[in-house]
Order: sequence, then C-alpha cells, then structure tokens
Amino acid sequence: MARITVEFHGTRGSIPVCHPKFQQFGGNTTCISIFNHETNRIGILDAGTGIRSLGKRIKSELPDQKNLFITFTHFHWDHIQGLPFFDPAYDPEMEINIMVLGVKHEFTDLQEIFKAQMQEQYFPVALNNMGCQFNFLKYNDTSASFRKTGIRSIKQRHPGGSYGYRLETEHQTIVICTDIEHGKSVDPAIISFGEGADLLVHDAQYTSEELEHHRGWGHSSFDQAIEVAEKAGVGQLIMTHHDPDHDDEFLAKIEKKCQDRLSNCALAREGMQIHL
Repeated sequence: MARITVEFHGTRGSIPVCHPKFQQFGGNTTCISIFNHETNRIGILDAGTGIRSLGKRIKSELPDQKNLFITFTHFHWDHIQGLPFFDPAYDPEMEINIMVLGVKHEFTDLQEIFKAQMQEQYFPVALNNMGCQFNFLKYNDTSASFRKTGIRSIKQRHPGGSYGYRLETEHQTIVICTDIEHGKSVDPAIISFGEGADLLVHDAQYTSEELEHHRGWGHSSFDQAIEVAEKAGVGQLIMTHHDPDHDDEFLAKIEKKCQDRLSNCALAREGMQIHL
C-alpha cells in the first residue's frame, strides 16, 4: 500500500490554456499535492489555477482537515493566481499556513505578495476577508522538519528567484525542481540535491532547440531534465511546467522520445497520481 501519493493538479507553465487540444496533459498552472496515507494529511506546493479543483476535493474528501500547509517555489503569477479561488480559504474554521523555506529571498513581506493580487482593482474579495486564518511563515534557512518529514530547499536560477524542495520521510524521498534554468550545462548542485530520490519532478518547458531562443527565461529542456535524473540516479522522473504552445499531440511525441532514452520517465498530466 502506498504511503505517499503525489498528485498533479496543474501542469502548465506561464499561463493557463483552455482548448480541446490541451486536455490530455492539462491546461491549469502549477499545483502539486502530497498526501500522506499514514497521517491522512495533505500538503500543497504552489497555488496556480490547479489549486481550484484541489480545494473542492479537500472540502468534500478531507472535511476534518482544518490546518493546511501551502509551500511556494516562488511567486510568479502562474504559481499564485489560483489562491483567490481556493474554497478552503473561505472556511472560518480553516487555518492555512503559507510557507517558504530558504535563504536570500527576493522579498521582505510575504503577506503583502498575496494582498497585492487581491486588491479591489483586481479581485472583489480582499485577502483579509476570505474567512480563514492565514499564517505567513518565512524560514530563513535551507532545512526544516514537520511531522517527521524533513524538508530541504535549494535556490535555483530563475528571474526573481525560485526554490527547489527535497522532502524526506522514513521511507521516501521526493525532489521537486520546477522553474529552473541550468545554463549551458546542468547545475551539479541540482544533481546532488536530487541524488537517490524516489521521485524527481523537474521543469521541462522547452525542447533543446527552443531553449536556445529562451535563454534567461528561467526554464529547462526535456534533455536537461533527463540528464539530471540520470546523473542523480533517481527512481522516477516526471517532467512538468509544459509550455502553453505545446499541445497534446506535441507532448505525446516528446514523451515517447524521452522514454526511448529513459524508460522510467513521463510527462505530468493533470490528475496523474504517483504512489510511493
């Protein structure tokens, strides 16, 4: 029986896409949940538009969970735009912990980031009027421990900064590195960070050819993600943050090419569950 289930609720990068040709891999922006079957608790990474459907499921399937953690890789629009539509945030009995972990963050006021996107010029409900109790937790360190789960972070190359996370339980290790640019060669620090993980979730927005025209945009290629997985010796690689111009047909062809090189890899799909 699985102890941990990782589920993808949003797999698209940059902007959500709504079109029949984008249904297989999904059109919502980044949101990943990690469910611990032993504690019956769920943790959330990023609040792109995929968090909207996740919120509805939490309300119906986990009604007794009144304390949630949402950890953020960074605060670009496609990773926070779903929070105003997250149903549990409107529950007066709910406590939501907004958390970041890592040194040298590019901001000073974590709460202000979310208040700004919900000013009345942009949204009819202010952050402070949603109903739940928000706690804003900024850990100026690279490691922490929560309920027997160790968490480590690593600063990544990305405009405005971003952080990758490594979660270690007694039995499983999960590494998530989205919104990362390696440069001409893959970053050896990221390889070390992912070493031996059971599951690596890695940014793969571009082909190698496309990447040459998007240097400085903060993302990786499919080939780079595979290279990190190979050199880190991970058990499984899932590639995500799909470009909004890559439709299902394109991504299915890319996935087959990737699997010809590395059999234990796949492209993330909305609703995909990885059981560890």
